[in-house]
Amino acid sequence: MEIRELAVRDSFLVTPKVLRDKRGSFAEICKADELEDAIGRPFRLAQMNYSVSQRGTVRGIHGVLIPPGQAKFVTCVRGAVRDFVVDIRLDSPTFGMFASSVLDTESEQAMFVAEGLGHGFVALTDDACVSYLCSTSYVPGTPFEIDPFDRTLDLPWDLTEEPLISDKDRMAPSLSDAAAAGLLSSYQECLDYYAGLRSEVSGAPRGRPG
Repeated sequence: MEIRELAVRDSFLVTPKVLRDKRGSFAEICKADELEDAIGRPFRLAQMNYSVSQRGTVRGIHGVLIPPGQAKFVTCVRGAVRDFVVDIRLDSPTFGMFASSVLDTESEQAMFVAEGLGHGFVALTDDACVSYLCSTSYVPGTPFEIDPFDRTLDLPWDLTEEPLISDKDRMAPSLSDAAAAGLLSSYQECLDYYAGLRSEVSGAPRGRPG
């Protein structure tokens, strides 16, 4: 598989080799050793989630406080979505920037979203099912939302009609208001968090430093 870092540091697009024949297809979607080599720290599965969305549904932008933090390995197992990862780490070189990719069952691509980053998507098809492999379990009070239509982010949702969106996401604060409320971690806090994950495993860390 190919693992490529995106414009937002610590986010990666994973492109597997898809084998096809008359029966259908097969692909290795997530290989822990190759992923950990690319991201430079361990990724351990603590929780797996699914969401099912109708076309035009917007979910996000979502983040998790550090600690506990939460990395996500996101795939679309039915239908298609346009996925967004947003750098919401204060003082990051790419703060406020986003990376986007279409995830669908044709390419079988996946998005790795590091702790401290924001994530969201818009469903491009009805009945779009997204799988999230999460590095930590849900902890009440730690998830937070940022307005997906914040003009300072200017995310290209390319909506052709009124989106389907939760009240929680619709009423979420802007990026600047989230920063003022103390919801956002600093870039250095995230780097220290990543380093702590590396120190939890024996031997020298693999991959590039954070």
